[in-house]
Amino acid sequence: MRRLLVFFIVFLSSGCLPAATVPGIHLDMIEMPEGFAISLFACVPGARSMTLGGAGTVFVGTRRGGKVYAVTDRDRDGRADEVTTVARGLDTPNGVAFRGGALYVAEVSRILRFDDIEQRLADPPAPVVISDDLPRDEHHGWKFVAFGPDGKLYVPLGAPCNVCEGKDERHASILRLDPADGKMEIFARGVRNTVGFDWHPQSGVLWFTENGRDWMGDDQPPDELNRAPQAGMHFGFPYCHGNGIPDPEFGAGKACKDYTAPAIALGPHVAALGMRFYTGSRFPPPYRGRIFIAEHGSWNRKDPIGYRISMVRVEDGRALDYEVFARGWLQEGGAWGRPVDVLEMPDGALLVSDDRAGAIYRIAYAGE
Repeated sequence: MRRLLVFFIVFLSSGCLPAATVPGIHLDMIEMPEGFAISLFACVPGARSMTLGGAGTVFVGTRRGGKVYAVTDRDRDGRADEVTTVARGLDTPNGVAFRGGALYVAEVSRILRFDDIEQRLADPPAPVVISDDLPRDEHHGWKFVAFGPDGKLYVPLGAPCNVCEGKDERHASILRLDPADGKMEIFARGVRNTVGFDWHPQSGVLWFTENGRDWMGDDQPPDELNRAPQAGMHFGFPYCHGNGIPDPEFGAGKACKDYTAPAIALGPHVAALGMRFYTGSRFPPPYRGRIFIAEHGSWNRKDPIGYRISMVRVEDGRALDYEVFARGWLQEGGAWGRPVDVLEMPDGALLVSDDRAGAIYRIAYAGE
């Protein structure tokens, strides 16, 4: 059984009004399984990818506007106390990652590092340039970044097109960067565009979402959830899509069986972005260990799809099922919000960023 849940939260220093009066935010429309509650954590313009600092600061990247934000909840009451701009004037700083006291930010062609950032939120340091030789293509140029169990920073490089063979061998790939010397290598190929990935908490295997190509119809190809247990795998783009769908232009002479199939097919054009394994214990047992995925929503499908949080159950390295966890951002063909990323907090709550509404929500389990 599902029910509608409404929560009104007042923010002072962040400038956020009660959820019911923030223009464009309609938490009363969000449907989730019984016992879960959603509330407004912070108002953050254009909120995209998120990462958690060592002291509990939530860093938030943006795709437009050139800013990176720091969101603090000092009293740990599940409501942001302050939203601070820690970087501005950057080129599409979508991706953020944290390690060793430093914030890493991915622009279109550069990777930056802000040292000792949590001690200097009011007076951020000048960034250190870690890498500045990435392609400058704006098409799929925004990036999600995260550190893997090997200590390296994983950096995707999307295809510079809807579908094509990129001129740079790094296009349509996932790279990994050694933060010590800035050297990069290709970890996975044939990845059209991933804007979210995470590692299995036990096996350490990389899983990632991938956006399928456009203009093959409303119902194909699907978006994908992929699994990469080792370096050097090829996931098919631009030759094959989904579970063995040849590309009408680039698939001639190619055998889809020669490429790695998705772990599971997601909805067509749902724009699956941020994803995380839920490793906490605050959600009921059926939800633990699942992958939660932010679906940004279709942009050119006749009947819109996505605009929701979905989840995938994983057992023994296999994705077993795919279902909706939270919906309601899409109403009667129009969307008031677009989920972008998910982030598990130390208290077991799940944050959801929304770049259309300019907000971050907090999902917690309130049932017995």
